[in-house]
Amino acid sequence: MTGSTILTINGGSSSIKFAVFDAASTDKRLLSGAVDRIGAPGARLSVKYADNSSLDTKLPADKARDHRSAARELLAWLTQQIGNRKIASIGHRIVHGGVHLTKHQPVTADLIAELRRTQPLDLAHLPREIALIETFQEQFPPGSNVIQIACFDTAFHHNLPRVAQLLPIPRKHLDGGIRRFGFHGLSYTYLLRELQRIAPAEAAGKVVIAHLGSGASMAAVQNGQPIDTTMAFTPTAGLVMSTRPGDIDPGLLVYLLRVEKMSPEQMDDYISNKCGLLGVSDTSADIRDLMAAAPTDPRAQDAIDLFCYTATKSIAAFAASMNGLDALVFSAGIGEHAPNIRAQICKNLQFLGLELDEQNNAANAALISSRQSRVKVRVLPTDEELLIAQIVSQFLTGGDASSSD
Repeated sequence: MTGSTILTINGGSSSIKFAVFDAASTDKRLLSGAVDRIGAPGARLSVKYADNSSLDTKLPADKARDHRSAARELLAWLTQQIGNRKIASIGHRIVHGGVHLTKHQPVTADLIAELRRTQPLDLAHLPREIALIETFQEQFPPGSNVIQIACFDTAFHHNLPRVAQLLPIPRKHLDGGIRRFGFHGLSYTYLLRELQRIAPAEAAGKVVIAHLGSGASMAAVQNGQPIDTTMAFTPTAGLVMSTRPGDIDPGLLVYLLRVEKMSPEQMDDYISNKCGLLGVSDTSADIRDLMAAAPTDPRAQDAIDLFCYTATKSIAAFAASMNGLDALVFSAGIGEHAPNIRAQICKNLQFLGLELDEQNNAANAALISSRQSRVKVRVLPTDEELLIAQIVSQFLTGGDASSSD
């Protein structure tokens, strides 16, 4: 194989998702995959190729003891896989851009320094994301022909209306930059573009996009512009998630700090890894496990009911903020593949004129609203990797991708 490629990198708490695209045409995805269970026994490299063949192999413990070692191993493997093709650019998903990093942009020393200053806002993601950027810089140092592009999840939301940005806290904190940032922006950007492509009239109206996965959030979009979102200063706010609580009484956290004698680090672990579906069910953070257990385990049913209840309330609230609703889009793992969850979320939204087609919903069809429904309800697969590749491609070809959200 010859030619240039674009590599996309998405670092999670214990994983690195990646994809390789043809730089001449991002429609050509050569392969995609993930390194999972980084830092734990049984780390694995799984890959899916363009011809639908696949690879799944265990990695030696010393090759995936942390994100840096896993990235080195991944890059060595990729270099063999792509043969004579060269990596032209690397696009990184960065969850949090903070106050100052509001546009996608090339990685520079100044950008890395700003990411370090931003780290306290997102200790769950930024340290690992910085480590991945620096590890790839070891192979492709500044000044080489390979550029790295930082693509920010928060960029999509940076121009929210002032009232949606505001948090009800003392003014000195607001003036210091504490605000609703919003996340999942790369997914929302991709999904909004897809909706504009297949149903431009809907996309120009009043839309709620529901990104329902392990991390779950929603965005309200009106006239093609984001106007609100459920996540706030951190990705732990908003909807109930797999292990995050979403919106809870802040007084509860003060109570737990006093009674349980939690340190800030323990509290961070508590709200990031111990709550949500896992906390309520006391068994699993995976909605599939909970649906299987629900008939005999009331705790699992409680978790499902709470997840759907908070989702329904958020859709209704966003409809009120827009004075109506034209389209509802479900996406991500739960949103795309769990018809029973979608049906339960939509059950009490009939007052909006929303009605599902039961057969289409059960089949995970692209359009699942009935013909009589005043609100179009769609299931759209998200593709953050493709969006990152498209952003990078714009930089490579001299276009302005900095404000592509």
